[in-house]
Amino acid sequence: MLRINPNIKVWGRNDLCPCGSGKIYRFCHQEIDEKMLAYRRKGCIVPSKRLLKKKSEIEAIKESARINVAVLDYVSEKIGEGMSTEEINRLVHTKTVEMGGIPAPLNYQGFPKSVCTSVNDQVCHGIPSPKTILKDGDIINVDCSTIYHGYFSDSSRMFCIGNVSEENRKLVEVTKQAVEIGLKEVKPWNFLGDMGQAINDFVKSKGYSVVEDIGGHGVGLEFHEEPFVSYVTKKGTEMLMVPGLMFTIEPMVNMGRANVYIDDNNGWTVYTEDHKPSAQWEIQVLVTEDGHEVISW
Repeated sequence: MLRINPNIKVWGRNDLCPCGSGKIYRFCHQEIDEKMLAYRRKGCIVPSKRLLKKKSEIEAIKESARINVAVLDYVSEKIGEGMSTEEINRLVHTKTVEMGGIPAPLNYQGFPKSVCTSVNDQVCHGIPSPKTILKDGDIINVDCSTIYHGYFSDSSRMFCIGNVSEENRKLVEVTKQAVEIGLKEVKPWNFLGDMGQAINDFVKSKGYSVVEDIGGHGVGLEFHEEPFVSYVTKKGTEMLMVPGLMFTIEPMVNMGRANVYIDDNNGWTVYTEDHKPSAQWEIQVLVTEDGHEVISW
C-alpha cells in the first residue's frame, strides 16, 4: 500500500504552483514533477526540490552574476605582464565591493583572499601573493565568485600573458572548447554524465587529460551545493538535469597526466603532479525547460 507522508504538501492540480510563477500547478510544474517521479522510480539520481531554483531566486542570482561578469571584465582590462597576483586580488575586491557585492572566496573555509589566481601548473585555488609576478608567456586562471544580497555567482577565465607558446595557447583554447561542447549536452532530462563524457572524450582526443578528483558544483543559494559535477563520467549516469537545476561547468584540463596534489604549505593550491601546465574555464549554467541558459561566464 502506498503510504503518504503527512508532513509533505501534496499540490492539487488547480492550486497555485509552489514555484512562485503565479500559474496554476497543472499548467506549470505538474508535468515536470511527474517526470521526476518516473525517473526516480527507475532508480535514477533525481535532484531534490530544494536544488531547483525558483523564478525569483533565478532573477536574484542573475543580479549577482551581473557583478561577477563585470568584475572579470574589469580584470580583463587591467591584467598584464609585471602585475602581481595580489594586485589582481585588490582589483577584484575593490570592484566587487564598489558594485555592492561581497567576494565569496574571502574567508570561505579559511581561504585568505577575494579571488583564486592559478598560474601555469597550478590547477586551481591559487592564493594571490605580492611575490607572484606575471611574466611573459604565463597562463593564468582568475576564478571570481560573488555574493549579492545572499545569492551566489561563480565563473572563471583564462588569460594569456604576452607571448604565450603555441602549445600553451592551444591548451587554453581546447579547454574553452571543451566547456562549449559540454554545454551542448545541458538540456532537460539528460544526465550530468552525458556532459561529462562529451567533455572527457573531446579532451582526450586532443591528447590532454581531465582532473578526476575536482569538479564543478551546484551554486546559487549557496557557494557550493549538490551535485558534484565530474567530467570523467559516463553518458546516462549521474544526476538527472531538471529545469531549475543550476551548476558550474569547469573542467580542469592538464597538458600531461591527470594526477594532482595540494600544496602542503597553504592547504589550498592544487598543482599538476608532473608540473605541466593546466587550464580551466568556468561557467554557471541553468537548466531550462527547453535547454539551458548561461548565467555567468
